[in-house]
Amino acid sequence: MTPTSYFQRRMQSWLQPWQSVDWLLFLLPVGIMVFASLLIASTQQHLDDYSFAVNHLVTGAIGIVIALWLARGRYENLLSWRWIIYGAVNVSLIAVMFIGVVGNGAQSWIQVGGLTIQPSEFAKIAVIITLAAELKDRHSTTLFGLFKALAITAVPWALVFLQPDLGTSLVFGAIVLGMLYWSNMNPGWLVLLGSPLVAAVLFNISVPVWIGWVVVTGIIAWITLPWSLYSTVVVVAVNSISGKLGDILWGLLQDYQKDRLILFLNPEKDPLGGGYHLIQSRIAIGSGQLTGRGLFHGTQTQLGFIPEHHTDFIYSVVGEELGFIGAIAVIFIFWLICLRLVLIAQNAKDNFGSLLAIGVLSMIVFQVVINIGMTVGVAPITGIPLPWMSYGRLAMLTNFIALGIVESVANYRHRLKFTD
Repeated sequence: MTPTSYFQRRMQSWLQPWQSVDWLLFLLPVGIMVFASLLIASTQQHLDDYSFAVNHLVTGAIGIVIALWLARGRYENLLSWRWIIYGAVNVSLIAVMFIGVVGNGAQSWIQVGGLTIQPSEFAKIAVIITLAAELKDRHSTTLFGLFKALAITAVPWALVFLQPDLGTSLVFGAIVLGMLYWSNMNPGWLVLLGSPLVAAVLFNISVPVWIGWVVVTGIIAWITLPWSLYSTVVVVAVNSISGKLGDILWGLLQDYQKDRLILFLNPEKDPLGGGYHLIQSRIAIGSGQLTGRGLFHGTQTQLGFIPEHHTDFIYSVVGEELGFIGAIAVIFIFWLICLRLVLIAQNAKDNFGSLLAIGVLSMIVFQVVINIGMTVGVAPITGIPLPWMSYGRLAMLTNFIALGIVESVANYRHRLKFTD
C-alpha cells in the first residue's frame, strides 16, 4: 500500500461519520462567523481592544465542534428527549424571573459560576424540536393539532415576553407559523391566527379598512372552520374587539420597547434618544456607497457613533466599510444558507427531520430580515441579532446547535420527499 492510498483511506475513515453532511451549508456560516470577527475587530479598533473579536472566534470554534458532534448523531434520538428538553428550558425560564440578572432593560440572564446563561436562546431550539415531534403525524393538521402546537409555543413565549424580551418572543411566532405551514396546516387557519394583530393595527390606521378586514376574516372562518356559524361569530367578535385589545397589549410594553416599535417610522422625532441608533446606522450605510470606505476605515464605526455596532448593528459596519457590494454579498450568503435548508427539508427521510430544518429556516429568516431591516429603517429596532455575525456567545452557540441538528437530518437522509 502506497503512502498516498493509506492517507486517503485514513481520511475516508475519519470522514465516514459525516459522509452525507451538506458541507456548503456548514462552511457558509463558518465563513461569515470568521468574517464577522474582522468586522467586530474594526468596531473595537478605536479602543485598541480586540477581545470581542477573539471571543467571537473562540465561541464560534466551540460552536463548530458542537455542530459536528450533533451532525454525526442521529436526530431521531431527539424524539425521546423532546419533553425533557422542553421542560428543562421552561424551568430555566421560570428561574430567570426569580434569580435572573437584568441587562438592557430585560431580566433574561442567569449567573452560573463565572458563566452568564440566557435560557431564552436555548428555548428557540427546544420549541423547534418539540413542535417538529408533534407536527410530524397526519393528525397534526387538525384543529386539535393546531391548538396543541400553539400551547407548546405559548408557554416559553409568555415567559420570555414577561422578562421582557420582545425580540426573542417574536422569533417564537415566526418559528411556529413556518412549521405549521410546512406541516400542511390549513392556510386559512394561519391567516386567522394573525388576524387579531392585523385588526388591532388597522383599527388605529383606518376604520373602513378595519371593517373590511373583519368581513374578510369572517368569510375565511365560514369556509375553513367547523361549526361555520358559531366559528364565524367568534372570529368576527375577536377581530372586532381587537382594537381595544391592541391598546391593552401596548400598555404592557415598556417605554423603551414602544420607542423601538414606532421610532423607526420617524427617528428624527427623538434624534438624541430612541431614534439615535437608526439615524447613525443610516448615515453609516449611506456613506459606504458602492464599494465602501474600506475595512477598518469606516468613520462612523471607528469614531463610535453607532451604538451596539458589534452586536445588533453589525450590518451597519458592513454597509459603511464594504459598501453596497459587501452588503448585498452578505444577503446573498444568507440566501444560500436558506436555500440549503429548504433543500434539506425537501429531501429529509421523514417529516420530523423535514420540520426540524424548516423550524431552523424560520428562525434564521426572521432574524436576518428583522436585523437587516432595522439597520436600514424598514423594521422596528427589537434587539434581534444577525445570525453568526452579531457578537453574542449564547446566540452564536444556539445557531450552531441548530446547524448541527439540520446537518444530522442531511447526514441521515435517504432522499425521500416530505410525506402528507
